Amino acid sequence: MRTGMRGLSWAGIVSVVLILGAAPARPQEQHAAPPNLIVPQSRSYNFWPQQEGPVHVTGVEAKIIIWDEMASTRLDIEMLNTTDRIQMGLMMIPTPDASVVWDVRYGGDDWDMEAQILRKEEAERIFNALVAAVRDPALVELAGQDLLVTRLFPIEPGAGRKISIAYAHMLEFEGGRVDYHLPRTESLQYDVPWKINATIHSAQPISTVYSPSHHVTVGRVSEKEVVVELKEGAELAPGPFQLSFLRQDDGVSGSVFAYPDEDGSGGYFLLLAGLPAELPSDVEPMKRELTLVLDRSGSMGVTKMDQAKDVTQQIISALEPEEAFNIVTYNSSVSFFSTEPVIKDVFSEAAAWEYVEAVRSGGGTNLHEALRLSLTQEPMAGMLPIVLFLTDGRPTSGITSEVAIRELVTSSNPYDRRVFTFGVGLDVNAALLQGLAELSRARAEFVLPTEDVEEKVGKVFKGLKGPVLSNGMLQVLTADGSEAIGRTWDIAPATLPDLYDGDKLVFLGRYIGDEPLVFKVSGTYLGQDRTFEFAFDPADADLRHTFVPRLWASRKIAEMIYEIRQLGADPSLSPDDPRLLEVTDTVVSLSIEYGILTEYTAFLADETTDLADPDQTGDTAGDTIYDRGVRARSGGGGVNQSINLREQRNQEVLNRDNSYVDQYMQTVRVTNVQQVSDLAFYFRDEMWVDSRLVSDDLELDTVTRIDFGSVAFMQLVKELTSRGRQGVLSFGNDVLLQVGGEPLLVRMPAEAPKYDPEPTTQTDTGGSGGSGGGVPRR
Repeated sequence: MRTGMRGLSWAGIVSVVLILGAAPARPQEQHAAPPNLIVPQSRSYNFWPQQEGPVHVTGVEAKIIIWDEMASTRLDIEMLNTTDRIQMGLMMIPTPDASVVWDVRYGGDDWDMEAQILRKEEAERIFNALVAAVRDPALVELAGQDLLVTRLFPIEPGAGRKISIAYAHMLEFEGGRVDYHLPRTESLQYDVPWKINATIHSAQPISTVYSPSHHVTVGRVSEKEVVVELKEGAELAPGPFQLSFLRQDDGVSGSVFAYPDEDGSGGYFLLLAGLPAELPSDVEPMKRELTLVLDRSGSMGVTKMDQAKDVTQQIISALEPEEAFNIVTYNSSVSFFSTEPVIKDVFSEAAAWEYVEAVRSGGGTNLHEALRLSLTQEPMAGMLPIVLFLTDGRPTSGITSEVAIRELVTSSNPYDRRVFTFGVGLDVNAALLQGLAELSRARAEFVLPTEDVEEKVGKVFKGLKGPVLSNGMLQVLTADGSEAIGRTWDIAPATLPDLYDGDKLVFLGRYIGDEPLVFKVSGTYLGQDRTFEFAFDPADADLRHTFVPRLWASRKIAEMIYEIRQLGADPSLSPDDPRLLEVTDTVVSLSIEYGILTEYTAFLADETTDLADPDQTGDTAGDTIYDRGVRARSGGGGVNQSINLREQRNQEVLNRDNSYVDQYMQTVRVTNVQQVSDLAFYFRDEMWVDSRLVSDDLELDTVTRIDFGSVAFMQLVKELTSRGRQGVLSFGNDVLLQVGGEPLLVRMPAEAPKYDPEPTTQTDTGGSGGSGGGVPRR
């Protein structure tokens, strides 16, 4: 740090910026209050000595336009002066490398606004001065980045103001993939709502769009233009906004993101694959043969039965001409609309509606026989056989063994029918329905008491349009085409789901070694056997892809919990079963290391939990996993687990606050574990502790200490910035972290904003569940 800048005044900070090229101060500014340092993307968005800043950032809207490898980003930043005095501001915005400002507008007035982007070397001088003067660790997130700087005046008392800043920059690209990045804080304390929308224009058709950071909706305008928006409820989700798109290749398009291990021995990979924007006009998608299996037991009642009838009519009407269907209804016995699937036409459709209208509810639930007969019916040649299986209860007649019913999809499914299951209400064996679906390349859905059967089933069916890739498999090869033995492991999903029109596929796994690899995806593509190969060179692994290891770990944990849930089908499984104990220990270890907590391991965030005591953590996790994961098969406590597992096993987007749905269908968030870059931190004894140290019984008196703002601190910032980890020093509380294999205690200023989080927060979901970024937090 340049010691000559230590103790720099607020006026001095402004002067430094002016010297670097900003316009001279206007005369009226000499009478304004001291300047507010405003960083809209930071946890402390207004830096003000020893008090909350008088100017609040109340919202940000990002409007992004992408043309192939170039992007324009406009940030509309809303501010509010909460005082009765005119304020002035100095705004700093971290930007991607080599950005260029092209427009600045302030409050709609015709002010002669100027802005400048300081490159890393210049920005470092300002950063050093600010650290000394402001003494708020949140500033550390600015380290190592270009900074856009502009002066704001006047900010009228008691009034809102908006500044609109637009900058352009070139995008990173890797083969057919283009990546966009909008810097933002990773802190869970950040509470400024953002609206983000992006329009992507490409000279080539766009195969798929992917954000690993935020839940988004994607609307296709044409094969070369898409519109992306944050999903409702994601306005407060923290973290940089990351967006990638794949240019269309021949058939399945693909690209690999990779993150290297610290020792360089291997790393983590994410294979993103997408389908064509528009299917070839001379090729017809594989036709579907659809069997609707409807529960008509007494528990369905009039309302649910009527909804099931309506959705049956809706689905049959939506089938394409020449596709086939059948209808199976069951209670204690099983009835068929037809002895075999029939081609859809006006006559069969009318007959089906007449058949369904006559169905009445009553009797028990012979789930086993209904499924067995549905799977063994003779299929239509050349079609993909799909079953939509609906039930509102547990099996009560015929064979009721969960193991026997589940085994039907593997041992009595001669035509490989996909079984999409729908559990209506909470009195269903959720683990069984999930197992049936997962084992047959399908998925399970749950219709909660506040939801409509017709809407939920219809939404799933719309997503099953035009099977494009079916019976897929993944192989990993060396560059010369031989099997890459021992080069990858723990790849998820282990079985490829079928891909329908508009789907994308995300594989996650680990790799070892530095020799190039080839990922080979094969399957039935538009009715023909095809293979698609995607090259991966470990030398291209990128430290910016910190989302890859965390997504991998999250899926790995979910896969192990899913294993336990399926083992629970055996009522004789005991808490001491070696399979259960082994999986539990691994789940705890991964959860602590990566900071990924679930309903089974949320107790790890509690400060009373001694993470250095493996017996305590193992026993507590084992009891919870057994009582919930194994024994809770139905009811709210069974359904919520299947909802959480379905989301986590297919997770594509970071879940920074470890949110999950509890048995009351409320969203629970863990707020005292923070994920920063590729690291995780636990709040313990008024400090944030690196997950790599949290299980160690350290004597703090023996740990090297570094004070905020010192020469050693600035050197540490540089070292962490080299791996994109500078955000770990942005906490207001002291930080105990591991650097180079050694523990360091970084002491933060007493005046820095402190964080005293609650272990968990709950938000009423209004009857819907799910995990992921950003339902409003406390």
